[in-house]
Order: sequence, then structure tokens, then C-alpha cells
Amino acid sequence: MTDTEIAKSVKLDNIVDIAEKIGITEEEIEQYGKYKAKISNSVYERLEEEKNGKLVLVTAINPTPLGEGKTTVSISIADALSKIGKKSILALREPSLGPVFGIKGGATGGGMSQIAPMEDINLHFTGDIHAITSANNLLASLIDNHIYFGNDLNIKNVTWKRCIDLNDRQLRMIETGLSGEKNMVPRKDGFDISVASEVMAILCLSNNLKELKKNLGNIVIGYNDMDEPIYARDLKAEGAMAVLLKDAIKPNLVQTLEHTPAIVHGGPFANIAHGCNSIIATKLALKLCEYVITEAGFGADLGAEKFLDIKCRKAKIKPNIVVLVATIKALKYHGGVEKEEIQFENIKGLEQGLHNLFVHVENLRTRYGLKVIVALNKFNTDKEEEIEFVKDVLEEKNIELSVVEGWEKGGEGAVDIAKKIVKETEPVEFINEFSMINNEVNYLYQLEDDLKTKIQKIATKIYRAADVEFSLKAIENIEKFEKLGYSNLPVCIAKTQYSLSDDAKNLQDKGKYKIHIRDVELKAGAGFVVALAGKIMTMPGLPRIPSAEKFDIEEC
Repeated sequence: MTDTEIAKSVKLDNIVDIAEKIGITEEEIEQYGKYKAKISNSVYERLEEEKNGKLVLVTAINPTPLGEGKTTVSISIADALSKIGKKSILALREPSLGPVFGIKGGATGGGMSQIAPMEDINLHFTGDIHAITSANNLLASLIDNHIYFGNDLNIKNVTWKRCIDLNDRQLRMIETGLSGEKNMVPRKDGFDISVASEVMAILCLSNNLKELKKNLGNIVIGYNDMDEPIYARDLKAEGAMAVLLKDAIKPNLVQTLEHTPAIVHGGPFANIAHGCNSIIATKLALKLCEYVITEAGFGADLGAEKFLDIKCRKAKIKPNIVVLVATIKALKYHGGVEKEEIQFENIKGLEQGLHNLFVHVENLRTRYGLKVIVALNKFNTDKEEEIEFVKDVLEEKNIELSVVEGWEKGGEGAVDIAKKIVKETEPVEFINEFSMINNEVNYLYQLEDDLKTKIQKIATKIYRAADVEFSLKAIENIEKFEKLGYSNLPVCIAKTQYSLSDDAKNLQDKGKYKIHIRDVELKAGAGFVVALAGKIMTMPGLPRIPSAEKFDIEEC
């Protein structure tokens, strides 16, 4: 059966019953039909003094076009923890229509490990991303309206872009204001995809509505002729933007096919944004259950680094353990095996591809002081000889491994890794060789470091680059932002997800490569600085054969 057929075959529990499982009353949710709801902000206030559960971060090796199934593994682990008697909950991101209609075709898991209702979640869900798009574009409209009616703020350089939640490369660079009307000033402009909007980042990194409104006001929309920043609050925009986001800030409650509760909220990409679900969702989940399973987008070089250095720092949380997802297919792909040859046994290619996994494991262990379990997501085409080879190599290197069969078996296929997670997160009486006992995240950089140093530390310690090369534009912007007092912000690097380097084709990370920073952007509202590396774009394009071609409907 297809994922859709499997999802349709399962009778879901009423969302009221799912809420009651985790101690949320019917009065504390706002129902969107029978199977999805928003959770009232009052729930966290009620539970704020409760002890936190344990946080499991799911990340992965660098992704490939073959798919690694990180979300599928996350869901199966949560279901497996429930099976072995542990109260668990998922805290995941909302899918964007960009990859849904672009390259992925859906982001709700697969096979027997899915969150549901999958078609609703993958499409408009509860309207959160639409609200973010509207708030973003309202600010853009207010900027241009202010300029039209005299420009009292003397705005000379507008840096704020419009956004849309679809892949559309034609919108990367446009020219606006061409109507010829009086006071209309044509200018070069462009769109970002909504999930890369600063408004999305602000929503995901704010603890409550009051903080959200304040952070919206801190958005830098451009500069005057003295090169002084103009803020959204100068346009009195933050109130109206917050009104548009008043429901979007509330986390969404759904369920897995095995009826494990799932909080799905916020959806920034990890290659061009910070790649984590909302702080509100994660912190709420930690108050509701023994184990919270969350994920960070793409590979650990992007999603996990940003989760740890940006989100954990802001939210004052830390993962108790990290699950690193890999597949036999992806490892061979990173070992230089051609896509057409992946299905055939290739121990040499597999061995070469393990380098990518080892880098991520070492980063998480030695840079951040975290426990790591590798989840080998099993596909039907995997050869037992290849699986055994990986087991043997990882055992030699003292890396914990579990073969996960969540796609085929649901929670039952992840019982082994669930038991290992429980064992590894129990209190221990000694410190092992990796200092896993450390109760705090060992952040990669200090906020007191200057911006160039932060970028260099990420590039050399996580990406394993030999050096960083900054463009003249990037250097000028770094100096500008530091003069404005923003040197203490964390850094969010926008980079290709396919390689540790900034070259998407350098899958084996060959040579002493550099990371090339072509530009740096200030996201004062979100509270970080974005460094654009290599050729990465903040508005993706569709692939040659987009997933949209596979979508159809017969009846409503």
C-alpha cells in the first residue's frame, strides 16, 4: 500500500481523547475538526513548575535525493516508547508547501510511521504558515505605503522582502513599483519562501505572544540616508502583525497512526533558516510527557548545530540524547556510488560513505558532549551483508547502533532503539570517555565572540573546512552590524544540505575546501545573523519533475 492508503486505513482517535492522554482538557484546546486542534497558551502556564521530561533530538547524516526518513524514524521511536510503557510525545515541524509540491511530496513520515491526518498537515493544516506569510507581506506593504505618502522616516534602502510558501525561482529577483503612479519609486526586490521569513523564525523563537510582538517590532526593514536602521516598530507594524499571528503562535495537536500525541508547530528550513520547531511546542511537550522526540532539519551540520547553538541557547533546554539517522543507500551515495548502482551490494562504497556519518557522530560527541545512537533506517532493498558490515564497523568504533524498521512495522520496528534510549538516558554514576554526563550543552561558540569568529568556528569545527573566505560585501555587513551593537548574536549559516562543504556536488568532502560567505544578513527580530554560503538561495526552485504532478483529487 502507498503511504496515503495506509493512512486512510487507520481509524484515528478523536483529538479530545488524544489531548486527555497528556493531561489537556477539552476546554484547553480549540478543535479544527475531529483530528486536529490548537492548544491554549494557558496550558504551559498551568504546567510551568512541573518537571521536564527527557528530550531526544533526531538528526541525520547529510541528506541525499534517495531520502533518509528522519521524520519516519522520529515517529516510530515515539510509538515504540509508548509500546514499552513510556509516556511519549512528538514535537515536529510543519511541512512547507514548497517541498510538498516540489521535491518531497509530503513530510509526515511514511509507511506505518506517520502523523495524521497527513493530507491536512501537508497542505494548509491550521493556517499557521499562511498567517506568517500575511504578517510578512503586511510589513512589506506598510513600508511601501510609508514611502508613497512622503517617507517621513527617510527610508533609502529597503532590505525587507515579501514571501510566499511555494518554490518559485522566478521571484528571486524582481522589480516593483512600475505602475507609474505619483510617488511610486521603482526598486529591485525579491521574494523569500515563507519558511525562511524572519517572521517564521520569530514565531519559533518566541516564548509567548508578548515576546513575539516585541521581537516583531525589532525587525530591521532597511536603512535611512545616514545608514541608520529603520525598525518595524518605527512603522507601528508590530501590533497588526501580532494580530495576524495570534492563533499561529498556539501549537497544533495531532496524532500518529498508533495514536501517540504529536505537537506540530513551526517550519523553518535548516539549509536557509534555523531548522527547528517552535520553542513553545518543545517546552510544552517537555512538561507533558516522560520523553519528547523532536527533530532538526537536514543533516547534523545544519539542523543539529542550529538546534544546539541557537534554539537550546534561547530556550535554555538541552537534549538528553541524539539519534543520528542514516541509511545504507545514503551511505553508499556519500561513498561515490552512482544512483543507478545503489541497489547493488557495494561494501567499498559503503565503507567510504561512512566517513560522513563518523564526522557527525564525532561533532555531536566531542564538540557538544552529547550521547549519540545511530539509527540505521532499514529499506527492503538493503542487503544483510551490508547491514552487518556497518554494525561491525560501528561496534569497533564504540558507536551505538540500532536497526530501525519503522516504515514497515511502525512502533514495533523501533522497540530496540527505544529501549536503548531509555537505558542511555537513565542516571549514571560515572563519567565515560566522552564526558556524556555533562548536564549542559557545550556551545560551539560564545556569544561574546565576534561574528567572523563564530562563522569560522562553525565552518572549521562542524563543516571541517580548512578556512573561511568572506566576500567584500560580507565583511562590510559584518562590520556594519557589529557597529550597530549586534556582534553578540548567534549565527545561522545558510548552506547546501547535501555536503559538509558549501559545494552540493562535493559529497565526499574531498580536498582542503573553504567555506565561501558571500553575504551576511541581520535578523534582529529573530535574534541571529544569517551568513549565506556558496550558491544557496532563500527562494528554492522546483525540480525538473515536481511532486505537484503527482497530486490529484477525484471527489471532495
